[in-house]
Amino acid sequence: MHSIRSRTMALVLGLLGVSLAVISWLSYRDAQHEIEELFDAQLAQTARMFEGMVSRDMLPAARASLQQTLDQAIGRRDKSSPGHPYESKLAFQVVDGNAEIILQSASAPAQLFERIQAKPAKGDGGADGMPGLHDQSAGYREVAVGEHRWRVFVLQDVPDGYWIVVGERDDVRGELVEKIALRSLIPDFIGLPLLALLVWLAIGWSLAPLKRMAELIRTRDPDKLAPLELAGLPRELEPMVTALNRLLQQLNTLLEREKRFLADAAHELRTPLAVLRIHAQNALDAPDPADRTEALRQMLQGVDRATRLVAQLLTLARLEPNAAQLKLQDVDLHAFFRNELAELIPLALEREQDLMLNADDTGDYRLQADATSLGVLLQNLVGNAIQYTPPHGRITVLLKDLQDAVEFQVHDSGPGVPAAMRDKLFERFFRESSGTGAGLGLSIVQRIVELHRGSIALEDSPLGGLLVRVRLPRQRTG
Repeated sequence: MHSIRSRTMALVLGLLGVSLAVISWLSYRDAQHEIEELFDAQLAQTARMFEGMVSRDMLPAARASLQQTLDQAIGRRDKSSPGHPYESKLAFQVVDGNAEIILQSASAPAQLFERIQAKPAKGDGGADGMPGLHDQSAGYREVAVGEHRWRVFVLQDVPDGYWIVVGERDDVRGELVEKIALRSLIPDFIGLPLLALLVWLAIGWSLAPLKRMAELIRTRDPDKLAPLELAGLPRELEPMVTALNRLLQQLNTLLEREKRFLADAAHELRTPLAVLRIHAQNALDAPDPADRTEALRQMLQGVDRATRLVAQLLTLARLEPNAAQLKLQDVDLHAFFRNELAELIPLALEREQDLMLNADDTGDYRLQADATSLGVLLQNLVGNAIQYTPPHGRITVLLKDLQDAVEFQVHDSGPGVPAAMRDKLFERFFRESSGTGAGLGLSIVQRIVELHRGSIALEDSPLGGLLVRVRLPRQRTG
């Protein structure tokens, strides 16, 4: 997996390289065009200069003297004067009305003027009587002479009847254009690696807070779940740090809950185990078979209580936050409660109690719920009612069809619970002194109701005991 730094670097340099290549190509084309325009202007300027130097009134001796002076200047350049090799690749010619060369540079090829002449139309003897030349011959053109091509400018001196030809070899011109244009690109080629280095350093500096945060997390003590504290944090990292701090807080809460749960569970299991040991010791020490039998019977009841406590602890652990995963399905509470209560009727009959289910047969009691959790909920509520209701008492489960929810109530004719104590019934391991349970039943019930986004309340029952009212929405929200 590539690092953020490498990916960002590749993306930035890729975009920069493509952009720079396009810009450089456009710059090169523009520079090449402008330089060629400049050279063309120099050709025209040189032609105008010769136009002013040579005239019709100029005597042959004066023209010969001018040609000699030009030849001597070129000769001195070759022997002693400083100059440039490209001078020999620049040429000029002055042609009179009879198509005779009256003045030219030593570097001008003899065929240059011949290549420039255009074929006149039929019946056309040429402009100003000059054979092979007409008005359209003036201007810029490309001419091939021998192995080289020449860029020439032809100027027509109408008053004097002269044609002035100034040209330069295409290889010289092209070499100069290439050198000047390419040199304009050198800063781009040199600047790109330097820019890449600066971008690399800039990205590294920008990612320094992320590196510090990673180093802080890597060197952090696993037992330390306090929120991360980073000074000068960039805005882009704030959501990440906030999410990490929220996760650390949730982990801390979960660990604290587990520690408290384990401590409470150990405390609650200590007494049943100690009682079991006493009953086992009594059974071993009892000389009378009847006493031994009674000790074993008490030990069996203790095992049942310990088993029930362990089952409730496991149920509560399964319903803890981040551990509970409800399997929602369509449940008809009328039929579901009827089947569940059928399993609890033997317990009620053993205590000679009357267990009933009241519901309107025309009501709609369907909702989305987890059937397993609802079974645990009903067994805990009805089991508590059976346990605390005296013999010959009454326990009634009432179902109500509400518009957006299904409500059920569990009534009993037991002693009830004072209003000041009802809130404590939902606390773990809280039980009245007369109770024999572990004090986990209503805690489990409350958690199941919370998972179904419902509500639970404890009230006085018309039967004289406690009324537990549970309302479950038909559709879960949130």
